[in-house]
Amino acid sequence: MDNFIEFRSVSVLRGDRKILNNVNLSVSSDENVAIIGPNGSGKSSFIKLITGKIYPSYTGDNTVCRLFGRVQWNIHDLRSMLGIVTNELEYEFHNAITGFEAVLSGFFASIGIWNNHVVTKDMIKKADEMIDFMDVSFLKDKKLETMSSGEARRFLIARALVNNPKVLVLDEPSNSLDIASSIKLHNTMRKIASAGTKIALVTHLASDIIPEINRFIFFKNGEIFDDGKRSEIFNSNTFSSLFGMKLRLTENNGLCSIDII
Repeated sequence: MDNFIEFRSVSVLRGDRKILNNVNLSVSSDENVAIIGPNGSGKSSFIKLITGKIYPSYTGDNTVCRLFGRVQWNIHDLRSMLGIVTNELEYEFHNAITGFEAVLSGFFASIGIWNNHVVTKDMIKKADEMIDFMDVSFLKDKKLETMSSGEARRFLIARALVNNPKVLVLDEPSNSLDIASSIKLHNTMRKIASAGTKIALVTHLASDIIPEINRFIFFKNGEIFDDGKRSEIFNSNTFSSLFGMKLRLTENNGLCSIDII
Protein backbone atom coordinates (compact mmCIF):
# COMPACT_ATOMS: atom_id res chain seq x y z
CA MET A 1 0.00 0.00 0.00
CA ASP A 2 1.10 3.58 -0.64
CA ASN A 3 2.48 5.58 2.25
CA PHE A 4 -0.11 7.28 4.39
CA ILE A 5 2.01 10.44 4.39
CA GLU A 6 4.72 11.51 2.00
CA PHE A 7 6.00 15.05 2.57
CA ARG A 8 9.09 16.50 0.92
CA SER A 9 10.29 20.07 1.50
CA VAL A 10 6.90 21.05 2.88
CA SER A 11 6.61 24.47 4.50
CA VAL A 12 3.60 26.53 5.54
CA LEU A 13 3.78 30.31 5.75
CA ARG A 14 1.53 32.55 7.82
CA GLY A 15 2.42 36.05 6.76
CA ASP A 16 6.21 36.22 6.93
CA ARG A 17 6.47 33.44 9.51
CA LYS A 18 6.98 29.77 8.76
CA ILE A 19 4.66 27.78 11.00
CA LEU A 20 6.04 24.60 9.40
CA ASN A 21 9.54 24.61 8.00
CA ASN A 22 10.93 22.14 5.46
CA VAL A 23 9.13 19.01 6.68
CA ASN A 24 10.45 15.80 5.12
CA LEU A 25 8.53 12.75 6.24
CA SER A 26 7.22 9.38 5.10
CA VAL A 27 4.77 7.39 7.21
CA SER A 28 3.71 3.92 6.11
CA SER A 29 0.06 2.92 6.07
CA ASP A 30 0.86 0.00 8.37
CA GLU A 31 2.31 2.06 11.22
CA ASN A 32 0.73 3.29 14.43
CA VAL A 33 2.36 6.66 14.88
CA ALA A 34 2.38 9.41 17.51
CA ILE A 35 3.05 13.06 16.66
CA ILE A 36 4.28 14.75 19.83
CA GLY A 37 5.31 18.29 20.66
CA PRO A 38 4.76 21.27 22.96
CA ASN A 39 1.96 23.74 22.31
CA GLY A 40 2.87 25.87 19.29
CA SER A 41 5.31 23.28 17.95
CA GLY A 42 3.49 22.82 14.64
CA LYS A 43 1.38 19.75 15.46
CA SER A 44 -1.93 21.46 14.69
CA SER A 45 -0.64 22.83 11.39
CA PHE A 46 0.65 19.38 10.50
CA ILE A 47 -2.81 17.89 11.13
CA LYS A 48 -4.48 20.63 9.10
CA LEU A 49 -2.20 19.70 6.20
CA ILE A 50 -3.29 16.09 6.47
CA THR A 51 -6.98 16.97 6.70
CA GLY A 52 -6.88 19.52 3.88
CA LYS A 53 -7.67 22.54 6.06
CA ILE A 54 -4.47 24.26 4.88
CA TYR A 55 -2.06 23.71 1.99
CA PRO A 56 1.71 23.86 1.74
CA SER A 57 3.25 27.13 0.62
CA TYR A 58 5.09 26.99 -2.66
CA THR A 59 8.78 26.77 -1.92
CA GLY A 60 10.06 25.17 -5.11
CA ASP A 61 9.48 22.33 -7.54
CA ASN A 62 10.78 19.80 -5.00
CA THR A 63 7.78 20.20 -2.72
CA VAL A 64 5.72 17.01 -2.40
CA CYS A 65 2.58 16.65 -0.26
CA ARG A 66 0.86 13.30 -0.80
CA LEU A 67 -1.65 11.24 1.17
CA PHE A 68 -1.98 7.57 0.25
CA GLY A 69 0.00 8.25 -2.92
CA ARG A 70 -2.18 11.09 -4.22
CA VAL A 71 -1.77 14.86 -4.22
CA GLN A 72 -5.49 15.66 -4.50
CA TRP A 73 -8.43 13.87 -2.96
CA ASN A 74 -12.18 14.19 -3.17
CA ILE A 75 -13.42 14.30 0.44
CA HIS A 76 -15.88 11.45 -0.24
CA ASP A 77 -13.05 9.22 -1.48
CA LEU A 78 -10.63 10.21 1.27
CA ARG A 79 -13.02 9.35 4.11
CA SER A 80 -12.78 5.65 3.17
CA MET A 81 -9.02 5.90 3.82
CA LEU A 82 -8.77 8.45 6.61
CA GLY A 83 -10.91 8.90 9.72
CA ILE A 84 -10.49 12.17 11.60
CA VAL A 85 -11.45 13.16 15.15
CA THR A 86 -10.50 16.64 16.35
CA ASN A 87 -11.65 18.90 19.17
CA GLU A 88 -12.82 21.39 16.56
CA LEU A 89 -15.14 18.75 15.13
CA GLU A 90 -16.83 18.26 18.50
CA TYR A 91 -17.57 21.98 18.71
CA GLU A 92 -19.30 21.86 15.31
CA PHE A 93 -21.97 19.52 16.66
CA HIS A 94 -23.79 22.29 18.51
CA ASN A 95 -27.27 21.52 17.18
CA ALA A 96 -29.72 19.05 18.70
CA ILE A 97 -28.09 16.02 17.06
CA THR A 98 -28.27 12.62 18.72
CA GLY A 99 -25.28 10.35 19.05
CA PHE A 100 -26.78 8.01 16.45
CA GLU A 101 -27.32 10.87 13.97
CA ALA A 102 -23.76 12.06 14.54
CA VAL A 103 -22.38 8.61 13.69
CA LEU A 104 -24.61 8.29 10.60
CA SER A 105 -23.37 11.67 9.38
CA GLY A 106 -19.92 10.12 8.96
CA PHE A 107 -21.17 8.51 5.73
CA PHE A 108 -21.83 11.97 4.31
CA ALA A 109 -18.95 13.94 5.86
CA SER A 110 -21.62 16.25 7.26
CA ILE A 111 -22.71 17.64 10.60
CA GLY A 112 -25.89 15.68 11.17
CA ILE A 113 -28.35 14.17 8.69
CA TRP A 114 -30.11 16.38 6.13
CA ASN A 115 -33.08 15.95 3.78
CA ASN A 116 -30.85 15.28 0.79
CA HIS A 117 -29.10 12.37 2.50
CA VAL A 118 -30.23 8.88 1.57
CA VAL A 119 -29.67 6.64 4.58
CA THR A 120 -29.61 2.95 3.73
CA LYS A 121 -30.20 -0.12 5.89
CA ASP A 122 -26.52 -1.00 5.55
CA MET A 123 -25.55 2.45 6.89
CA ILE A 124 -27.86 2.04 9.88
CA LYS A 125 -26.44 -1.42 10.56
CA LYS A 126 -22.86 -0.19 10.32
CA ALA A 127 -23.55 2.81 12.55
CA ASP A 128 -25.08 0.53 15.18
CA GLU A 129 -22.08 -1.80 14.95
CA MET A 130 -19.61 1.03 15.54
CA ILE A 131 -21.67 2.49 18.39
CA ASP A 132 -21.71 -0.95 19.98
CA PHE A 133 -17.96 -1.31 19.34
CA MET A 134 -17.44 1.94 21.27
CA ASP A 135 -19.65 0.70 24.12
CA VAL A 136 -22.07 3.64 23.97
CA SER A 137 -25.25 2.00 22.63
CA PHE A 138 -27.15 3.10 25.73
CA LEU A 139 -26.49 6.75 24.78
CA LYS A 140 -27.33 6.63 21.07
CA ASP A 141 -30.58 8.63 21.40
CA LYS A 142 -29.08 11.26 23.70
CA LYS A 143 -28.22 14.68 22.26
CA LEU A 144 -24.50 14.97 21.63
CA GLU A 145 -24.34 18.46 23.11
CA THR A 146 -25.70 17.17 26.46
CA MET A 147 -23.11 14.39 26.78
CA SER A 148 -19.87 14.57 28.70
CA SER A 149 -16.75 15.22 26.64
CA GLY A 150 -15.71 11.59 27.00
CA GLU A 151 -19.09 10.29 25.80
CA ALA A 152 -19.20 12.68 22.85
CA ARG A 153 -15.63 11.74 21.89
CA ARG A 154 -16.64 8.08 21.65
CA PHE A 155 -19.47 8.90 19.24
CA LEU A 156 -17.16 11.01 17.08
CA ILE A 157 -14.68 8.14 16.95
CA ALA A 158 -17.53 5.81 15.93
CA ARG A 159 -18.46 8.38 13.26
CA ALA A 160 -14.92 8.25 11.90
CA LEU A 161 -14.90 4.44 11.88
CA VAL A 162 -18.11 3.81 9.90
CA ASN A 163 -16.22 4.04 6.61
CA ASN A 164 -13.60 1.46 7.67
CA PRO A 165 -10.67 3.90 7.30
CA LYS A 166 -7.14 2.61 6.96
CA VAL A 167 -5.89 5.26 9.41
CA LEU A 168 -7.66 7.05 12.26
CA VAL A 169 -6.27 10.48 13.16
CA LEU A 170 -6.87 11.47 16.78
CA ASP A 171 -5.95 15.07 17.56
CA GLU A 172 -5.37 15.69 21.29
CA PRO A 173 -8.05 13.08 22.10
CA SER A 174 -7.85 13.40 25.89
CA ASN A 175 -8.30 17.17 25.87
CA SER A 176 -10.89 18.19 28.52
CA LEU A 177 -11.34 14.59 29.74
CA ASP A 178 -11.16 13.64 33.40
CA ILE A 179 -8.93 10.80 34.63
CA ALA A 180 -11.58 8.09 34.32
CA SER A 181 -12.55 9.18 30.80
CA SER A 182 -8.89 9.37 29.77
CA ILE A 183 -8.32 5.79 30.90
CA LYS A 184 -11.42 4.64 29.00
CA LEU A 185 -10.14 6.45 25.91
CA HIS A 186 -6.75 4.79 26.32
CA ASN A 187 -8.43 1.38 26.35
CA THR A 188 -10.57 2.36 23.36
CA MET A 189 -7.50 3.28 21.31
CA ARG A 190 -5.95 -0.10 22.13
CA LYS A 191 -9.17 -1.81 21.04
CA ILE A 192 -9.18 0.08 17.74
CA ALA A 193 -5.54 -0.74 17.06
CA SER A 194 -6.14 -4.40 17.88
CA ALA A 195 -9.04 -4.45 15.40
CA GLY A 196 -6.63 -3.47 12.60
CA THR A 197 -7.20 0.26 12.09
CA LYS A 198 -3.94 2.18 12.26
CA ILE A 199 -3.77 5.20 14.56
CA ALA A 200 -2.08 8.55 14.05
CA LEU A 201 -2.14 10.13 17.48
CA VAL A 202 -1.37 13.82 17.94
CA THR A 203 -0.65 14.80 21.53
CA HIS A 204 1.64 16.51 24.02
CA LEU A 205 0.77 14.03 26.77
CA ALA A 206 2.67 10.83 27.44
CA SER A 207 -0.45 9.41 29.07
CA ASP A 208 -2.14 9.29 25.65
CA ILE A 209 0.47 6.86 24.30
CA ILE A 210 -0.66 3.26 23.89
CA PRO A 211 1.74 0.29 23.63
CA GLU A 212 0.69 -0.28 20.00
CA ILE A 213 2.35 3.00 18.91
CA ASN A 214 5.57 1.96 17.15
CA ARG A 215 6.74 5.23 15.57
CA PHE A 216 7.28 8.64 17.11
CA ILE A 217 7.61 11.99 15.36
CA PHE A 218 8.54 14.91 17.61
CA PHE A 219 7.84 18.51 16.54
CA LYS A 220 9.44 21.66 17.91
CA ASN A 221 9.38 25.23 16.55
CA GLY A 222 7.63 24.13 13.36
CA GLU A 223 10.22 21.51 12.48
CA ILE A 224 10.72 17.80 13.01
CA PHE A 225 12.83 17.59 16.13
CA ASP A 226 13.26 13.80 16.10
CA ASP A 227 11.75 10.80 14.36
CA GLY A 228 12.21 7.11 14.98
CA LYS A 229 11.07 3.81 16.40
CA ARG A 230 9.78 3.40 19.94
CA SER A 231 12.92 1.59 21.09
CA GLU A 232 15.12 4.37 19.72
CA ILE A 233 13.64 7.68 20.88
CA PHE A 234 10.70 7.14 23.22
CA ASN A 235 12.64 7.87 26.38
CA SER A 236 13.31 10.42 29.10
CA ASN A 237 16.20 12.05 27.24
CA THR A 238 14.10 12.83 24.17
CA PHE A 239 11.27 14.33 26.20
CA SER A 240 13.71 16.34 28.29
CA SER A 241 15.31 17.82 25.17
CA LEU A 242 11.95 18.43 23.52
CA PHE A 243 10.41 20.32 26.44
CA GLY A 244 13.62 21.93 27.71
CA MET A 245 13.55 20.51 31.24
CA LYS A 246 14.62 17.35 33.03
CA LEU A 247 11.82 14.81 32.71
CA ARG A 248 11.44 11.16 33.60
CA LEU A 249 9.32 8.92 31.35
CA THR A 250 7.93 5.78 32.96
CA GLU A 251 5.74 2.96 31.64
CA ASN A 252 3.63 0.69 33.80
CA ASN A 253 1.17 -1.92 32.48
CA GLY A 254 0.81 -0.07 29.17
CA LEU A 255 0.32 3.35 30.77
CA CYS A 256 2.92 6.10 30.33
CA SER A 257 3.59 9.10 32.53
CA ILE A 258 6.11 11.92 32.75
CA ASP A 259 7.44 13.52 35.91
CA ILE A 260 9.72 16.49 36.44
CA ILE A 261 13.01 15.43 37.99
